[in-house]
Amino acid sequence: MQVGIVGLGLIGGSLGLDLKAQGRLVWGLSRSRATCELAVNMGAVDIAVTELLDVPQLEQTQVIFVCTPIAQVIPTVQLLAKYVGAHTVITDVASVKGAIVQSAQGIYPRFIGSHPMAGTEVQGIKGAQRDLFVDRPCVVCPADDIDAVDIVRSLWNSLGMKVYDCDPHTHDQAVAWISHLPVMLGASLIHACHQQRDAKVQYFAQKLASSGFRDTTRVGGGNPELGRLMAEFNCEALQIALSQYQAEISLLAQMINQENWDAVQNYLENAQQWRSLFV
Repeated sequence: MQVGIVGLGLIGGSLGLDLKAQGRLVWGLSRSRATCELAVNMGAVDIAVTELLDVPQLEQTQVIFVCTPIAQVIPTVQLLAKYVGAHTVITDVASVKGAIVQSAQGIYPRFIGSHPMAGTEVQGIKGAQRDLFVDRPCVVCPADDIDAVDIVRSLWNSLGMKVYDCDPHTHDQAVAWISHLPVMLGASLIHACHQQRDAKVQYFAQKLASSGFRDTTRVGGGNPELGRLMAEFNCEALQIALSQYQAEISLLAQMINQENWDAVQNYLENAQQWRSLFV
């Protein structure tokens, strides 16, 4: 199987490493010549080009993964639709689906929306790694083209992912809570700590910050462009999540202000119990 990857960043590069390890022929497309060269040298792709029409035997590609930023998925599908063979399946890895799936399928019927829940705080092709997707969840959106859905699901399964069928609307609401909201909360915690104006407190806060702060703020200190696109393209669901989270913070603050320590402990006990449902 010949596979294409458009966008050779962390996800695209890691995808290439795993697909090549399976013996597949993989080509990559990136706007950066330096990225193309690095992707080839590190073994993420067999061939990397900056122009789609430079891909050898493009029409023979069976599956193309669009691993661009969210805002570039639809323009990329529009470009691919002009040149790929009618049998080619196109899928994406974007963390929102409602703003993409219906539009993309209107452009190219064999588009299947997917979202592998994997990544690190490291950006770009240099962060690519083998087995990034093993034992991680992946959403594949249902579609009328059952054959195309099966092909995409099979590829993600082959990388060790736990694949779930989920419609775009439900997906976006769910990831607003467990992915997009944590990015905003982590960033807001960093901002709040940085606004501490007592120089001595600020100094020791920076020196004493350890695993708790690191774990809580990891995603908030990640790729700013990705975070902005999450907010922009999943705005409605994220606003709902932020509003409900603010209500929880207000409730907890009220318990502390009232020195209702039993209520605080009960609140934390519930959190301890319910966390296992998610992690």
